[in-house]
Amino acid sequence: MNEVLNTLEPKILWKYFGEVLQIPRPSKKEDKIRAYLVDFAKKHQLEYKTDKTGNVLIRKPATPGHENRPCVILQSHMDMVCEKNGDSKHNFDTDPIEVHIEDGWLKAKDTTLGADNGIGVAMELAVLASDDLEHGPIECLFTVDEETGLTGAFGLEPGFLNGKILLNLDSEDDGLFFIGCAGGIDTVIHYPYNQLPADSSLAYLNIQIKGLCGGHSGDDINKGRANANQLLARVLYNLKDKYDFRLASFKGGNLRNAIAREATALIGIAQDKLPEMEKDITALRDTFAAEYKHTEPNLELIAEKSGKPEWVFGEKNRDELIYALMTCPHGVLRMSDEIPDFVETSTNLAAVKSEDGDVLITTSQRSSVESAKLWAAQRVASCFKAIGAKTEHSEGYPGWNPNADSPILKLVLDTFKDLFHEEGKALAIHAGLECGLFSEKYPGMDMVSYGPTMRGVHSPDERLELSTVTRFWELTKEILKRI
Repeated sequence: MNEVLNTLEPKILWKYFGEVLQIPRPSKKEDKIRAYLVDFAKKHQLEYKTDKTGNVLIRKPATPGHENRPCVILQSHMDMVCEKNGDSKHNFDTDPIEVHIEDGWLKAKDTTLGADNGIGVAMELAVLASDDLEHGPIECLFTVDEETGLTGAFGLEPGFLNGKILLNLDSEDDGLFFIGCAGGIDTVIHYPYNQLPADSSLAYLNIQIKGLCGGHSGDDINKGRANANQLLARVLYNLKDKYDFRLASFKGGNLRNAIAREATALIGIAQDKLPEMEKDITALRDTFAAEYKHTEPNLELIAEKSGKPEWVFGEKNRDELIYALMTCPHGVLRMSDEIPDFVETSTNLAAVKSEDGDVLITTSQRSSVESAKLWAAQRVASCFKAIGAKTEHSEGYPGWNPNADSPILKLVLDTFKDLFHEEGKALAIHAGLECGLFSEKYPGMDMVSYGPTMRGVHSPDERLELSTVTRFWELTKEILKRI
């Protein structure tokens, strides 16, 4: 167990979270965590099974005298978002997550923490391992590849589960209980460009945006944070006409469901124009700092000399890419007319990568309205179709329609109030949850999603509030006792 977690309560929950932190579990690479879960089931002599998609289900019998209670499903996903700071040497395929405590929060060293959804996995393991809880029959479902494709939820087959009540442990706000979520779709663009030999007489600069907050492309999309890809495109747009630079590369962002925190472009300009351009870049930095002084206090725009690349973009391709990135929307497209302060539709300009004559641009759209989700995807695609790029849309995933009359919601809210003398709040979330797919495969499933407080998820700023983990544990125990 990680020494940092040794002194924390409840010990059994932190014990298993510490073990989860030691296991590499990038999306689509869940073999190690799946093997751990199977070994856990064998060790505790619990019934288990896996499916062809890679999901794991572990069953625990009811405590004596409660065999006739309804079967309850606890559910979390095995994988984590693997984001790190640019100077981090961490290898997510092999290295454990290093953690420390800071001002009541658990954080990782220069990487995502993986509490999304590692703390949900740990909760299930703690419930399965505990011998002093009161509950009916329990099924613990661990799904694969939630973060990049909801693959486990898509692949879940009817009949794999017995329970009709599901507690999704993948939310991030103590006291908020989710009964609905947005659907989503990805729009991916390929833009081929002509490669011309780089001119050795030019000076080459790496222009970099860094230090942004980033965050979850659903939960954080309405917080006014900057997108590194957008800012860098804006820099290039402002410099292009004045300096007629040559663009050698553009790279920014990483994951479809994370707001881009860093982006860099390699450009070449005439040697005698270098001092003047550096002044203009400094002025743009000051402009950005003023615009984002409240949401991006650590924003940096820097330019550093670099070696000559082998190739640069053709001028027409350079212009088309810059214009398309400037035109491509990012952020909130529409707020809900029905739910106050709730984002209905949004889009994320997630990642841009130029390599070998092709620019790969990854975007994602979310909406609680199916037609609006498709409109957002079409709007993004149109920006790039206008320059001759190839666009394609993913299959997408459905939203989860709220049921304000849900019996499990009422029980959870009553339990929360009895335990903590506070009113919980039921609402929908502008993010994808696997519950939308579960409701398609298991019509009538009664579901609610909750969890401890996390901030900065999908970025190296991800942190978990320690005090709410204790409440998460107490609430889950009492819910299982009352069902």
